[in-house]
Amino acid sequence: MLTPTPSSLVTSDLPAICGNEAEISRAVLENTPVFQNNLQLGQITAAFACALHMHQPTIPAGANGGLICNLQHMFEHQGEGDNHNAGVFVWCYGRMGEFIPKLVAQGSNPRIMLDYSGNLLWGLQQMQRHDVLDNLKKITCDRQYQPYVKWLGTMWSHAVIPSTPIPDIKLHIQAWQSHFASIFGVDALKRVKGFSPPEMHLPNHPDTLYEYIKALKECGYRWLMVQEHSVEILDGSNLNHDQKYIPNRLVAKNSQGESISITCLIKTQGSDTKLVAQMQPYHEAKGRGKQLIGNIEVPSLVTQIADGENGGVMMNEFPRDYPLVWNQLKHNGRESAGVVGLNGTEYLEMIEAAGVNPADYPEVQAVQQHKVWHKCGHNISTETVEQAIAELKAEDHQFHMDGASWTNSMSWVNGYENVLEPMNQLSAKFHEKYDSLLAADPEVTKRSDYRQALLYNLLVQTSCFRYWGQGTWTDYARELYRQAA
Repeated sequence: MLTPTPSSLVTSDLPAICGNEAEISRAVLENTPVFQNNLQLGQITAAFACALHMHQPTIPAGANGGLICNLQHMFEHQGEGDNHNAGVFVWCYGRMGEFIPKLVAQGSNPRIMLDYSGNLLWGLQQMQRHDVLDNLKKITCDRQYQPYVKWLGTMWSHAVIPSTPIPDIKLHIQAWQSHFASIFGVDALKRVKGFSPPEMHLPNHPDTLYEYIKALKECGYRWLMVQEHSVEILDGSNLNHDQKYIPNRLVAKNSQGESISITCLIKTQGSDTKLVAQMQPYHEAKGRGKQLIGNIEVPSLVTQIADGENGGVMMNEFPRDYPLVWNQLKHNGRESAGVVGLNGTEYLEMIEAAGVNPADYPEVQAVQQHKVWHKCGHNISTETVEQAIAELKAEDHQFHMDGASWTNSMSWVNGYENVLEPMNQLSAKFHEKYDSLLAADPEVTKRSDYRQALLYNLLVQTSCFRYWGQGTWTDYARELYRQAA
């Protein structure tokens, strides 16, 4: 069976991850501008966009194996590891609700993009941290602050896409949208048009990438943030230097020869937290200029994302340096002439309103795909693609179809069979039980048993259970599987 044990969960505690799919779909597929822009494109030479990623996993560490947020576990075990940082983390999760209104009141023009996992949003609800949620609601729902804050969608349970069962990719995306709308409202969700993948992980298997982009577009997303080294030009070469600072078009072709594409903004390489904490994208933007897309001149955009709470630089240097940049931009007009902060959707809407055609963005594909297509030639099928991949792996031990993330120093697959096998088994059981029921009656998603089963299916796929190595975290994954199976 797929129903959790009664001691671990009660229906009233379930997050709002499903049950309103039709309403959500209608809302997110509205194709209208979403940003209240207060800048003039012609006056901008270069811009910078900073995003903060926030996440705490859900773990079976409460009473009787109940589901609690790891943040709550940190508070309850202050003497272990870095758990003494729990209080600072909580402040970090809500502090943009303090920073933005204060800067706006001072006459500054700040920008920030926010990426919060569904796990964290649910954890804040479980812990009844209304102070944090109210801070976030203020800068999300109050029209006064909407020009300054941009939310990014993500996978609800922080699952890395390349090793997520393909049928579950869209479920994560939809679950986050449903949950976000339940907290901030459908109107706020309509403005969420950019997507931030957990661990900046981009699948490079042709079929997985195709289904991922297809799911994003079906869920109303207009653009995706990708790591610089996770993509390549169609001839297999690296992106040229200037190309990293304008939008690109990520093209995905599957083993049936079908193609799909989505706009992407490139997150450049570097020490993520340090770069954002010290607002390096602003300083880099001061050295950049305009570029041509087609025959239209547009400002370069320096894009960067970092953990919003993790590490001393984000705890201490970011709250010091973030306000300084906006004050500098306000007071030192000559020095900073032409450099502004923008959010991703805002930038794209501005340049496209000026006549830029997304079809003119440079084309890129997932890294290593050129080798696959070169080996397949014109004979593309499931069999030839898989044969090409097998041959490439045999020829080069570094070749893989595990995707690329913020770091190439670790694998989310190798050595984690004890997590991946139960994860895939649970996914198969979930779809075996519910797919036919959903085909006959879409209202099944409103049932509590479906929501419970979906919750556990998504939770087992959380990346943290493969990030920290074997031990407590892989045990958590197996316990979640045990409760659900």
